[in-house]
Amino acid sequence: MAYVIAFAGKGGTGKTTIAALTVRYLIENKKKAVLSVDADSNSCLNEALGVPIHASIGKLREESLAAIRSGGERPGGMSMEQLFDYQVQQSIIEAKGFDLMVMGRPEGPGCYCAANNIIRKYTDILSDKYPYVVIDNEAGMEHLSRRTTHSVDLLLVISDPTKKGVQTANRINNLVDELQLEVDKRKLIINRVSDENFKKLKNCGIELPFKDIFNVPEDENIFDLDLEGNPVFDLPSGSAVVKKVFEILDSCGIP
Repeated sequence: MAYVIAFAGKGGTGKTTIAALTVRYLIENKKKAVLSVDADSNSCLNEALGVPIHASIGKLREESLAAIRSGGERPGGMSMEQLFDYQVQQSIIEAKGFDLMVMGRPEGPGCYCAANNIIRKYTDILSDKYPYVVIDNEAGMEHLSRRTTHSVDLLLVISDPTKKGVQTANRINNLVDELQLEVDKRKLIINRVSDENFKKLKNCGIELPFKDIFNVPEDENIFDLDLEGNPVFDLPSGSAVVKKVFEILDSCGIP
């Protein structure tokens, strides 16, 4: 089975950038294939990784439902389930050192529960084929309440240096316990904060129930990267954010 690393946190914390840097870390340091899963309906992990999306789970599901309603023909006499399974396998984006599966946004109004269930199913199926799986979940706690995240070896909760961000991180931590999710290790990363302000934040009286808490400093390289639309692989290895994220991951005991 794969070693599964999942990410959670409120929107705007830089969660996707750190998830993409984790993919880079695994490729460069573990030298093994990675399955990246963008379980956020507002897909942007592909941009951080520098690969285009040609299909998503949400779109495939809508197309399959439309085919069922129209009574369209299925190739080779396949059942709709077999056809959808084939389409999902074909939707996986292959890149150098990693593959990417994207949930995407279903067409029109509706619940994301079905797409989340599909993501869970195929993450389970595909995890046998990869040494590592990295799951970038949607903002907030919806993925946890719907149990998209499960059987996780390492859960990295990302916060910005704000009271609201830390409170969200604490609620995520509590929800993991309430739902009795299978999470081996949980760690909190407070993003875009200097060492000095990180110390102030830890001593300001806000509850921080995590055993391990880290900070990642602000890095102008990230601003330039986003502005130019470049992937995290273009960040220089000596940049502050790369060095700090890699140090954190080194300390997590990833096999």
